[in-house]
Amino acid sequence: MKTGLVPPATGDPKHNPEYDMIDAQLTTEIFGLYAPGRPDVAVKMATLPIQTTARKESEWISAFYVSMFSLAGIADSSLTLKQQLSQMAEQASLELPPSSYPAAMYRYVKSLYASGIPWEQARDSVYQRYQVEQLDGYDMSSRNLYCNGCFAAGINFASSLVSLFYGEGDLKETIKIGSLAGWDSDNPTATWGGLIGFMLGKEGVENTFGRKFSNRFHIHRTRVGFPNEGIDTFSSMAKKGIWIVDRVVQEELKGGIDLRNNTWYIPKK
Repeated sequence: MKTGLVPPATGDPKHNPEYDMIDAQLTTEIFGLYAPGRPDVAVKMATLPIQTTARKESEWISAFYVSMFSLAGIADSSLTLKQQLSQMAEQASLELPPSSYPAAMYRYVKSLYASGIPWEQARDSVYQRYQVEQLDGYDMSSRNLYCNGCFAAGINFASSLVSLFYGEGDLKETIKIGSLAGWDSDNPTATWGGLIGFMLGKEGVENTFGRKFSNRFHIHRTRVGFPNEGIDTFSSMAKKGIWIVDRVVQEELKGGIDLRNNTWYIPKK
């Protein structure tokens, strides 16, 4: 960007040698919430933000997360949260080309969970398979990068799946496992914390932790250029989000809104 490039050129492998490292996680998942039940539209809306930094494997991983957030909008409430997340993950995994290493990671971590071994052993198996043996086409260790590519999209995707599967829909357990698993551990914890938190709702999150949380957020602690000196509220953000969903449902999905019954009508793909 400092040389004058603008997205999506900034994530093009011709210009960005780290296109497969940064998967745009945390900054693009919200597009899934804006297109509830329609991952195809959510991923389409998120493509430019994702391609600001990512291509190929890192782009597909981002699309997986976007799809998860989109599917949360139509999760079957008759199922347990664990069952809902399992169904959502299976559908979102269709964003991963079958022969790609992200797809192989998904299958491998899922098999580790199904085997019944503890999450700590699963985490160690992920390390051995992908950072020591460099299997399934994941060759990041051979590049001799800082901290062995601990911030790379691939290894953090595998790690995030450990916390997703073993967390079994328990918000605190999922965050705990994601934190202790290591690597760039703020990402999986924020992703799954945000997803499960969305599904539980504000009251559900507060009940989980047995406390009330502040409604104010100081954006300028880590970002710049926002109005009101960076002070916003989560309720205000949610209201803006609802306005966006209303427009997407009508203009992109060609659906409708029933204000009386507080319902969106969303056509199937």
